Amino acid sequence: MNPHPPFDQTVVARHGWVHALATVLVTLIAMGVVAALGLWAAGAADLPDHAFPRVVAASVVTAVGGTVKLSGGAGGLTDSKAGLTVIPLSVTLTGALALGAGFLRPLRHRAVAGGRELAGWAVRITALWLLALLALAFAARQTFKLSLGDDTLSDLGDIFGVSPEVGFTTDVPQTLVFGLLWMAGVLVLALLVSRRAPLPGRLLRLQESVRPAAHAMVVLLLAHVVLGVLVALVVSVTRGHAPQTLAVILLGMPNLVWLALTIGLGATWNGRVEGSFGLPMPHLLDEVLRSKDTATLNLHTLAEHDGRVWWLVAVEAVLLLSVAFLMAARSPARVRARQHAVHLAVALALTVLMICLMGRTSAHYGLSVLGIGDLGGGLRGQLFLDPDVWPAVALGALWGLVTGFLGALPARPVRRKGEIKPADA
Repeated sequence: MNPHPPFDQTVVARHGWVHALATVLVTLIAMGVVAALGLWAAGAADLPDHAFPRVVAASVVTAVGGTVKLSGGAGGLTDSKAGLTVIPLSVTLTGALALGAGFLRPLRHRAVAGGRELAGWAVRITALWLLALLALAFAARQTFKLSLGDDTLSDLGDIFGVSPEVGFTTDVPQTLVFGLLWMAGVLVLALLVSRRAPLPGRLLRLQESVRPAAHAMVVLLLAHVVLGVLVALVVSVTRGHAPQTLAVILLGMPNLVWLALTIGLGATWNGRVEGSFGLPMPHLLDEVLRSKDTATLNLHTLAEHDGRVWWLVAVEAVLLLSVAFLMAARSPARVRARQHAVHLAVALALTVLMICLMGRTSAHYGLSVLGIGDLGGGLRGQLFLDPDVWPAVALGALWGLVTGFLGALPARPVRRKGEIKPADA
């Protein structure tokens, strides 16, 4: 008698709506707590008109790929423009870990799962996730007034009847579409990364090639986050600025360390910071981005300001060789070193592509009265950060080929009992 029926009442009970609801709620609560603490540390709790809860909701929406639109106005004599494109990847990572763990938990004691069973389980989570995301999208909207700043600007505002307001709202259809794609990506990645998660019989071949490489990339990304947190804590202890450090950790640590990952591989980003904008990153990066109209951000330009940047290359080499060894050690003995090289090259190229797409940052704001812009220098600002995507992806593939091959060589004797070592690499 089959101890694991493919899709019966036992499976329905195990993968029921209650557990799906718990998975979605835990995911949203975890993301909300991280976003709230990060925004509180950044000073957002002092926003007027009790906007803080709605800003937290907007942060969660953007963390899953949703779209938040900025709007502003200050009367008929003024013109205002604003835009924001940024993903708080600390919140995104928290949600991905919570959702993936909840999705895999009922499957942890299974050896094989049917496609219909996995689809049914995913559909339950999807339906509840979309309802929760819809509620968040409608909650993430607010309008509140801003101060013009010094007395002169305030007097000018009174004369012209200017009362600046800024607000944000969500694009509900886009939020639902991208939120659904994010959730689907997390569920698929969870199945690929977990060593114990069951797969349908037709997909068992992925256990030899895809799973070790996917697991290695997750380990690589999490290792960068852990290192980044440790460095941030040390800086906070030695130099102070604890609230700002906490805000960076809880909102944008992956944004920084995964940017450093690509730069360490030799990738180039182009950016600019203008006005009162400030990026949650080390002073070195902010200095380079403010140096020109469009600054080039790579190892060479950063090294002109601080030669220690070249240590990024050594750090990336050590981490990639480590995850390459881990990938090879988790793979069957019959997989040769050159195959490991190809697997890691593909995985790292896709990882770099993901970082480039999710790490883009763009924001601007401006207010003019009677066509006079940048009043007092404090009512206008712009920042953007964009990668040279395809050269970065190519560099990731090249690093993956080299480190995948070299890291697999010392892993050859590290095999499970009963496996036969290959004759050559």
